[in-house]
Amino acid sequence: MTVGLSTSGLVIDGQEQLRLCASLFYFRLPREVWAARLAAVRASGYDLVDVYLPWNFHEVAPGRWDFSGRRDVGAFLDLAHEAGLGVIARPGPYICSEWDGGGLPAWLGLEEGLQLRQAEPRYLTGVEQWFERALPLLAQREHGRGGAVVAVQLENELDFFDTADRAAYVGHLRDLAIQHGITVPLVACAGQGDLTGATGGVAGVFPAANFYPDDRSPDIEPEVRRYADLLAESGQPLLVTETNRQHATLRRLLVSGAKVIAPYLQASGFDLGWTPSVGNWGNPGGFMAHDYDFGGYIDPVGAVRPEHAEARVLSAVLRTLGAALARAVTEAADGAFRTTAATTSSPSRLLLDGGGSLLGVPNLTGKPGAVTLPQADGVPEVTVPLPAASCLLVLRDLPLDRFGLVGTLRLATADLVGAGPDGLVLSARAASVVVLQSPDGDPVLVELVEPAAGSPVKANVVSGDVAWDVVVLHPDDVGEAPRGTPARFDDGAITVVVDDAVRLDLSTRTPRTTPHELAPASEAVGVHRGRTHYRADLAGVHELVLEGAADIVDLTLDDEVRPTLVPFGASVVVPTGGAQRLEATVETWGHANFDDARLPALRLGSLRGLGRVWSVVAREDVTALWSVEAGEAGEAGAAGRAGAGWPGRPAPMRGLAGWSSTRIGEPVTYRRSLPVAVGHHHALRWQGVEGSVRVTVDGHPGVVTREDPWVHLAPGEGSDVAVTMPHRPGASLRAELFRLEPVRGWEVEAQPDHAIDLLSTQHAPGTAVRLPLALKPGEETWLDVVVPAGGLSLRFEGRQVRVAAFAHGELLGRVWLEDAQRPRFTGGDPGRLWLPRAWNDATLRLLVRATVSDESPILGGVQVTAVQE
Repeated sequence: MTVGLSTSGLVIDGQEQLRLCASLFYFRLPREVWAARLAAVRASGYDLVDVYLPWNFHEVAPGRWDFSGRRDVGAFLDLAHEAGLGVIARPGPYICSEWDGGGLPAWLGLEEGLQLRQAEPRYLTGVEQWFERALPLLAQREHGRGGAVVAVQLENELDFFDTADRAAYVGHLRDLAIQHGITVPLVACAGQGDLTGATGGVAGVFPAANFYPDDRSPDIEPEVRRYADLLAESGQPLLVTETNRQHATLRRLLVSGAKVIAPYLQASGFDLGWTPSVGNWGNPGGFMAHDYDFGGYIDPVGAVRPEHAEARVLSAVLRTLGAALARAVTEAADGAFRTTAATTSSPSRLLLDGGGSLLGVPNLTGKPGAVTLPQADGVPEVTVPLPAASCLLVLRDLPLDRFGLVGTLRLATADLVGAGPDGLVLSARAASVVVLQSPDGDPVLVELVEPAAGSPVKANVVSGDVAWDVVVLHPDDVGEAPRGTPARFDDGAITVVVDDAVRLDLSTRTPRTTPHELAPASEAVGVHRGRTHYRADLAGVHELVLEGAADIVDLTLDDEVRPTLVPFGASVVVPTGGAQRLEATVETWGHANFDDARLPALRLGSLRGLGRVWSVVAREDVTALWSVEAGEAGEAGAAGRAGAGWPGRPAPMRGLAGWSSTRIGEPVTYRRSLPVAVGHHHALRWQGVEGSVRVTVDGHPGVVTREDPWVHLAPGEGSDVAVTMPHRPGASLRAELFRLEPVRGWEVEAQPDHAIDLLSTQHAPGTAVRLPLALKPGEETWLDVVVPAGGLSLRFEGRQVRVAAFAHGELLGRVWLEDAQRPRFTGGDPGRLWLPRAWNDATLRLLVRATVSDESPILGGVQVTAVQE
């Protein structure tokens, strides 16, 4: 039993087969549903699943490992094998996956100078400890050893990250994999097409590509063909390790040369516990919802969506064409069809091994169209429907002897999902055409009407002395949907509002505090996920600067509760109003899963907590008295340009952005010495930053962004500051210098996730209350709500409250209701939680915190929708 890679793709036990792979993550599901979820994937016809292994899901604290219960990845892999699925295992060490920290443990950021995702000794020591535990689990379960694992992915989209020596880093990961007994192919995926950036060019590590196009893009085919051709030159297949979920798009990848296609995320789930991430690239500052759902063919509770039928059809096409399809070569097929529908800019066609071709005809609109296929070798021109948002696969000139049949399938505009001695089985959503020809006969064209679900269309086609039975199925009739399919989350068939609750006489905090001179990071006091509470005296402090605070910051000054802050690490000025005491609760929503330099808390490895807290001693406007130089930090030959309107020598003096020239877009540098006080920390705040500007302090370059327009100056820094920006007439940039003193003398209470989870299981007396429940800003309380049996979808009514819901000793998730301070949420429905049937003990425990706005906080009823699982 062997696994290898060739130009035909992933070859398992000598079987050349184009393969479909669904992402399915054990860490986003209760263990009780693993088997059913795997069975639902197998029923789709997909024969592979890809599985991340999050390092920080298993190393729950430094040196404390857990592979039990729903962390038992070995048991999950064994179930995948029992279901008949191969596994592409992805142990990282960095996985992204919109998971807390991309899988990297939060405490790595505490070690000064440790460099993530680099060939750096301290980081690699941590990776080695992780791989020592993860890789043997995979090696023991390789396909050749009676298990499911057919490939192992090292790292994840490394081409997004500035790794200094990719070859050394990936080479070390490869060596560890081999050392721990991995013999199946090793792959590394490129997130933005840089194949060498993903693999480091390391021998023995095969490149793969992730494509996330707009499903309506006309340019998918030429882009994918380019990578297929590029890899074919070195005898390698195009492995698409992540892509969109619509099978119309997957068909376009198929005909363009992809040999493994792994849409992300076909099988949805939930970030149970304190595990979502923040950031997720794009518009900075988003929170990932606990509901982890990108619209794949299985929803978070296990219900199949309509795309599941499309999966069964495409899988059947792949199985039917088998090795001929796997060995096929792609080519551009310009002029192969005519259509009035918006379609691809350059069609793709596969030349099948042994004869025949498969052409992709996309309809990129939401409206039905038609496609005309020109006359070819005795087959007349035909026009057939082109369904909305589809990709028709047009099969031509396929010899039928491979199926035990006589003759040639000259043309089929329906999908060939089965063939054998009994005839041909096709599938279509619209009317179609089949042309068959016997060796001694003429081509015979048969027009087939649109089939209905449960009512196949049948025909007997005769050419010469040969006859073929043809059956056309509706896509819903191809294969079998999983039995006992649960109701979808959005069905809303049985919804009630629960408004009876018990308000518990149970503290939301633990009274143990420890003293600290300066406010520590959450991770420094053992809060890798959860909350950290701070308290300090503010006598004589009139204004604060919070530098690096994240994620959710609730401040109380004396007895005044302030609106929640979600600064993502950006510095924030907080007037104290003469308050004598500061109290703060900082909740970690999650750690960054990308490395986004625009905001400090979105950097990979960034810490959480209140950040550095400063008292503002003085402020001074420093917008004026800057000398003007040309180029980057004044290096681009100002001499000789003066007569052309560029600054000469001696340098003119202007205000920031005050230089005028016709050289729009060229860099201009402004420079001055700042009036910094000896022995003091300072901060520069810039106003009017457009995008970003380069700021060089005493020869050390940096970048200031619009999202965080601050530069911190340590004592002694600031004697020479240069600001470089593209020249834009009419631009306005101002600068203010803050003199700072650290706020000292803190009492800190660490409340890690496991401590909060433990509180959620405590028995306590309480008082019956009826929802809606009015709360005071800043108030926290525990509530018990009796809920119906079974699996439930949960929604919460109200405003100005954050709700954390617990059951079975686990955090189900968190929602934030109607608050102007609430950040953007991504990844799924932020208002929906799932109570799995296996975790439903009839009581839902809620931790509710009221926030501040123009309206009074209120928690309304709990909307409960029954879902089957």
